[in-house]
Amino acid sequence: MDRATLWSLRLGFSSKEAQKIQSMGIESFLDASFTSKVRLDVPNFLRESPKSLGEVRELRQRLKAKNPDSVRELVRKEVQVSQQMKDWWLEQMMAAAFPLREKMTCFWHNHFVATYQKVKMNHWILDHNQLLREGAFGNFKTLTKQVVQSNAMVRYLDNVDNKKGKINENLSRELLELFTLGIGNYSEDDIKNGAKGLAGLGLGQDGAQYRKIFEDNDFITYFGKTGRFKAADLVDIIFEQKAAPYLITRKILKWFIYDVPPEDLVRYYGDYFREVDFEIQPLLRKMVTEEFAKNTAGSKIKDPLLYILQLKNELHITTLSPRLITIFLRQQGMDLFGQPNVKGWNGGTEWLSSQIYLQRHNAADLLCNRRALPGNNPLNGEVMAVKNPPRRLEIALDFDATGNHKTIIAALQNRLLYDTTPEMQAEFESILKYDFDPKSEGAEHAVLRLFNAMVKRPEFQLL
Repeated sequence: MDRATLWSLRLGFSSKEAQKIQSMGIESFLDASFTSKVRLDVPNFLRESPKSLGEVRELRQRLKAKNPDSVRELVRKEVQVSQQMKDWWLEQMMAAAFPLREKMTCFWHNHFVATYQKVKMNHWILDHNQLLREGAFGNFKTLTKQVVQSNAMVRYLDNVDNKKGKINENLSRELLELFTLGIGNYSEDDIKNGAKGLAGLGLGQDGAQYRKIFEDNDFITYFGKTGRFKAADLVDIIFEQKAAPYLITRKILKWFIYDVPPEDLVRYYGDYFREVDFEIQPLLRKMVTEEFAKNTAGSKIKDPLLYILQLKNELHITTLSPRLITIFLRQQGMDLFGQPNVKGWNGGTEWLSSQIYLQRHNAADLLCNRRALPGNNPLNGEVMAVKNPPRRLEIALDFDATGNHKTIIAALQNRLLYDTTPEMQAEFESILKYDFDPKSEGAEHAVLRLFNAMVKRPEFQLL
């Protein structure tokens, strides 16, 4: 079992950082990850997309006056831009020299869910994504305040409908249930009064803003405190509660290491998280360095993103379109910017349904046979086809041409992070036979068949 490879996968999206971890050591690798450059520029494909509701209304009126069908064309175009944003983010993940920031951005993306299907404004979705990227290693309390007061979140959780005398509790409820404390650590009165404090917080030019006409400025009691509280005040009070650190430490442990995190570790790291005033960077440093020293392999099922990017890296594929990968992710239930609900992707055993497992087998077959992933994806009733997908992929699989069948099997087993039973060894030796000559013409085809068989094993689905 190669520990550096294991943690390259856990702290990134493939094994390509394993050598850095091996040579730098885990603490120096973390230092480099924490200080990695943050790119916050607006991608070119978003230049023509409307930035506010005012721009949307003006554009629709202008288009409708010319041709009613052009409004539908605008909607279709923005759906396509949304797909381009998925491709763009995937490229950031794959290109990052130290991908932990993107890995953590993806974690926050699944914690503070706000989907394009509901928000329907690509610029707000980008703003949300960039907010999570910039705050990936910052302060959890500060990030929570920023997210709650973002256009994407007030739109996604219906706070635009939360007004004095007509309260909508969605944002208030999820702030407590899913974002901070978890079920059982608040009362229904806290939800109702929190919603009053959030009443009138609606869409703004550079983020959500309160509108006086819709605000509720009555005194409220929130977790035993009474006052005229607004969004930032509510978050401050939430983070004073005893349960504040544990929901997030459980989720971080689950994201990186354990599908079922031990409760003693949830409490241990949660208590430390409170000690460092909810600063994410020291929490990650402590958690990763301490868990790195343990034998924890096989405690987590790979998500679809990790599965496909590990295959891509092992096969040294450079010509596979990001669009094909994002389509595969959607088929696997891990649609970027498109979680099924506010709870996000549950992960764990849900990543190994019979359908998902079959799709993974098919993907492995295609890639190992130098064929691209399927290029059609039903999206909003349309087919988003990839134009001119490559018919034949260039692939290369590393193996020791001076070894023999047993050393090659052992090396692949080590890279793919699972132990081989006697029955499995016999199966693999039936593919790569005892008289295998690694220097013979076509030897790589035999090793590729072995690799394909190994990545289809249930053991390869684990991390």
